[in-house]
Parts: sequence; C-alpha cells; structure tokens
Amino acid sequence: MKKSLVARKNDLADTNHQLKILSNGIFKDELPTFADKIKETNQFPLRPKKLEILQLNVGYMCNQVCAHCHVDAGPDRKEIMTKDTMQKCLDIVRKLGIHTLDLTGGAPEMNPNFRWFVEEASRIGVQDFIVRSNLTIIKANKKYHDLPMFFKKHNIHVVSSMPHWTRGKTDKQRGKGVFDKSISALQDLNVVGYGKKGSGLRLDLVYNPSGAFLPSDQLSMEKDFKKALMDDFEIEFNQLFALTNLPISRFLDYLIASENYEDYMYALVDAYNPMAVENVMCTNTLSVSWDGYLYDCDFNQMLNLKVKSTANHLDTFDEKLLYDRNIAINQHCYGCTAGAGSSCQGTVT
Repeated sequence: MKKSLVARKNDLADTNHQLKILSNGIFKDELPTFADKIKETNQFPLRPKKLEILQLNVGYMCNQVCAHCHVDAGPDRKEIMTKDTMQKCLDIVRKLGIHTLDLTGGAPEMNPNFRWFVEEASRIGVQDFIVRSNLTIIKANKKYHDLPMFFKKHNIHVVSSMPHWTRGKTDKQRGKGVFDKSISALQDLNVVGYGKKGSGLRLDLVYNPSGAFLPSDQLSMEKDFKKALMDDFEIEFNQLFALTNLPISRFLDYLIASENYEDYMYALVDAYNPMAVENVMCTNTLSVSWDGYLYDCDFNQMLNLKVKSTANHLDTFDEKLLYDRNIAINQHCYGCTAGAGSSCQGTVT
C-alpha cells in the first residue's frame, strides 16, 4: 500500500485489478450489483440526457498528494493534455453550445497551456466556466500568485477543496501545511471579490470525508463551515459541496489497508437512494481524459471505463452516437447514489 499512497500510476493493469475488486470483492453473493439495484426501480439501463457539461481532466500532475485522491495525482505524474486536444474540446463546446466547462486535474493550473485555454474558452461565452483548484497551487510559487486576478478577469467559477475548517483534519487528509496555505489562498480570493455578496464571482468549497464514512447533510455542514471560517479567518464563500468518497484508486487502497472496505460498501448499499439515480452527473456530463478519450464521469475515467460507443474519443466524437448509448456502471456507482446523492456539484436530491 505504501506505493499507492505516495504516487502510484493508475495504469491499465491497476484499473483492471480495481475493477476485479469492485465487481467480485469478498462478498459477491451478498452484495447486489448496482445494475440489479437500479433494475428494481426500472432505472436500468442508465441513459444520457442532453449534454450540458464537458469536464476536462487536463492532467494528473499536482503539487499535492492527497490520501483520498481518486485521480492518484501527484508531482511525478506526466500525463498532460496537449494544446491540440484542448482545441478539439473548444471546437465541441462551440459547436454544441455546451453551457458548462469544468476543468479538473491534478492541479489544472499546472498544465502549461492552462492560461491559453482559459483565454480562448472565455471568448466562446460559456455560461459557467469552472476551475477546480486545490488552493495551495496559488501559494506554490510566484508564477501562480496572480491566479486570483486571472480568475477574476475571466469570471472563472472557482471550486476548491477544503476538507475541514480545522488545521488537524485538513492536514491529515491533504498533507502538512496544506491548511495554512489554503486559508491564505482563500483570503487572496476574497480580496479580489470571490465569495463576496453581489460580486458575481463564485467561490465554492468541496468537502470529502476524511475516513470510511458518508458525508453529513450538506446544508448543515455549509452553515458550520461558513461560521467557522468567518469567525476564525473572516473568509467568505458561496456554497459547500459535500462529496462522497468513491471506492476507487487511493481511497480503495485505504479502505482495504484499514480493513474498512466491506463495511463501507455495505454502508453505500444501505444508503442507496433511487431518487438520486435520476440526477447522477453521468446523465448530462461527458468527461474527457488528458489523452482525448471520453468517459461518462471522471470516476469511470480512473477505472478506464470508456463510454460504450464507437465515438469514444475526441477524434471520433459524434453527438448522435453518444446520445444513443448506455452509461457504463459498476459497484462504485453506489457512491453517487447514496443518501442525498453525490456529484461534482455536490448533492443531487
């Protein structure tokens, strides 16, 4: 497990191993498959709706190595989306009129063509342009210090990871010193207007549980976060998104190493909510990997579960073929349908 918790490459052999664990596990005769579960409520197969969100993973390189990271991101990752691939994404956004562009990583800001892409995409007039920032990248070195002003110039919707409002819990999940750098970065964003009422500059935070348990009620947690961050640091933000940790990549490694995998899977199944299935993000989102392949979500991307279509790459992109497909599912999908549901935009019910 040591290798995976440092910076293991999530190659094909590894994803096949994880899929085998998810599909068979240690209780295959007791745990219902996700497919069987949604068949009970006549929701199988999952089918796509209108494509509204194009989510780009522009590279796995990151200045952090977080214990829960489902991307296995880190400083040693070399997978980076090229300028040519980015241009193909822009062409699709322009052609289809997609209203939300969502950039993730790794740390998306570390892609050498990040600023070029933001400037080009801004000209298209995307309604909601999201950059998922780990915050600490803003404080990493001088070339990133102007990111708050750059984000403001292009009206970027900043979505930032923030495990907790306390130093201990944050640093335990994301590394020593992360909390203090995150607080400083949030203050920098506030200075230029982010999170301030009436500014129009959206600053949302993302909470992931620090252990083998499901997140609490999102609205209650948002109130607690807002009060604590305001009282202690005078920090303001718009919304808190509470995400369930899915049992893949580093988090799956953690579950197995801590002997929590079986209990966690049962917890997800017990919390299954058919209402959440109706709004899972894979129905209106396409995830694009750094090398241009298409996935129903970025979790499927980490398991190498490409879209079930011959149009599974930007070079073969075909809106009609992609609409006429079944969404690829597996046991990890229980994570998105537990309780109030979970998506990159928080709860779904």
